[in-house]
Amino acid sequence: MDRRVKKIAILGSTGSVGRQTLDVVRSFPGEIEVVALCAGRNTGLLLQQVEEFRPSYYYCDPHAVNSVTPPRTGISRPPRTNGHSTATTTLPVQARALATEEIAVLPEVDIVVAAMSGSAGMGAVLAALKAGKTVALANKEPMVIAGESLMRTAKDRGGRILPVDSEPSAIWQCIQGEKSSPRKLFITASGGAFRDRTWGSLRDVTPAEALRHPTWQMGPKITVDSATLMNKAFEVIEARWLFGIPYEQIDVVVHRQSIIHSMVEFVDGSVKAQLAPPDLRYPIQYALFYPERRVNHTLPGFDPVKVGQLTFEAMRSSLYPCFEIAMDYARRGGTWPAVLAGADEAAVWMFLDGKARFTDMPDLVTKTLSRHVPNMKPSLDDAVAAAAWAFEETLKIRAVN
Repeated sequence: MDRRVKKIAILGSTGSVGRQTLDVVRSFPGEIEVVALCAGRNTGLLLQQVEEFRPSYYYCDPHAVNSVTPPRTGISRPPRTNGHSTATTTLPVQARALATEEIAVLPEVDIVVAAMSGSAGMGAVLAALKAGKTVALANKEPMVIAGESLMRTAKDRGGRILPVDSEPSAIWQCIQGEKSSPRKLFITASGGAFRDRTWGSLRDVTPAEALRHPTWQMGPKITVDSATLMNKAFEVIEARWLFGIPYEQIDVVVHRQSIIHSMVEFVDGSVKAQLAPPDLRYPIQYALFYPERRVNHTLPGFDPVKVGQLTFEAMRSSLYPCFEIAMDYARRGGTWPAVLAGADEAAVWMFLDGKARFTDMPDLVTKTLSRHVPNMKPSLDDAVAAAAWAFEETLKIRAVN
């Protein structure tokens, strides 16, 4: 079959999702062209990627240092620019340096893979959608901050948002070909690194302990969010906007094996589930080649006998106060979810940098929320500004002595 070459730009190419996206590219030589690579401060790895994939364009953080080693904590405080990246460090390569928003609207780019951690790629995601581009969205924060506005922009401008995160991708795959709306969504959660602990025992856990996820290999921010289950609240918010499902029709269940990524119940009581090993390359590949499914021999196969059993548990609310806080404010609407996202991003950064305890994070988020005066009919710029304010406000609240 004669296939057209897919041309992609990767926002966050040196992070976990970006590296796995490039793994998928390697599996299909000659079928996916990397037009642009965008990174934060890991310029050493970015240089290696540019040399291998020969993109025409690149971006890296203007405060970057030329090192293969990421920052000490594995996560660096992102610049607060209301989601816009307008400057870049110059690298000794033939590719041309552009801002992320410029890369996102390049005419030759078919798919923008949005894999930047936190809210850093918000401006580029919006620019791509305004340009009618397809955005393969991996990070949750853009939809949490301004999901309604992003969906409206995509619809008005002819753009598309294809979920790459495993849980919304699973829902998306389950509803393909269905003419009736889902009656209920079940989003699964591994339970994170501390799923067998009590909240009271977590006061002095270290970042290294929090980053030992039991089933997934992910970046630092999302791994900590998995331990607090803030990531699962963000997925509920994301699903609400991506699929138009009210919050009361979305449930979260603990599924330790991380094999079933989500389930969808339809009006007749039938339930569809999407299963795959816990490897993000599956949903990345599905988004890049949608609507076609492709053979990839580098992906691990699924062996139901080896898996043995699939179990489900109710989520223990006492162990995950961040989830309860997040859902309370998500239901309020307005700028509350944006503030939630910004506050959580700062709280996670403080924990990873040794400036807050693990059990401080829900308090930090709550205190920031308590200082916010909501805008109940925000524009997209209002929502982005609220998230940026929340990040800075959370940093001011307190640090560990």
